[in-house]
Amino acid sequence: MVDKTNEAVTAVERAQNSAFKFGNERTEAMLRLQKELLEMYDQASRDWLTRLKSETELWSGLTTKLAETRSIPDAIKLYQDCILQRVEMAKADAQRVSDEWGGVMQKINRSLANGWSAGST
Repeated sequence: MVDKTNEAVTAVERAQNSAFKFGNERTEAMLRLQKELLEMYDQASRDWLTRLKSETELWSGLTTKLAETRSIPDAIKLYQDCILQRVEMAKADAQRVSDEWGGVMQKINRSLANGWSAGST
C-alpha cells in the first residue's frame, strides 16, 4: 500500500513539474516575443522621428528658397520640386509601414508556429 501511495505521489509530482515547466517555457517565449516587438517599435519610432525631421527640413527649405525667388516661374519650379520630393517621401513611408508591419506579423506568426495556440493568453 505504501508503494502505491509513493508511486501516486511521484506521478503527481512529475505531472506538476511537467506542467510548471510547460508554463514556464510559454512565459519565457511570450516575454521574448514582447521584447522583440518592443525593440521593433522603438526602432520604428526613431525612424519616424528622423522622417519627420526630414519633412520639416523640406518645407523650411522651400520657405527659404521662396524668399530668395524673384519670379513666379522660379517659385512654381520650387513648388514642383518640393512636391515631387514629398511624393517620393510618401512612397518611402508606405514601403516603411509595409515592411515594419510585415516584420511584426512574421514574429507573431513564428511564435504561433512554435506552439502557441491562437486561443492561449
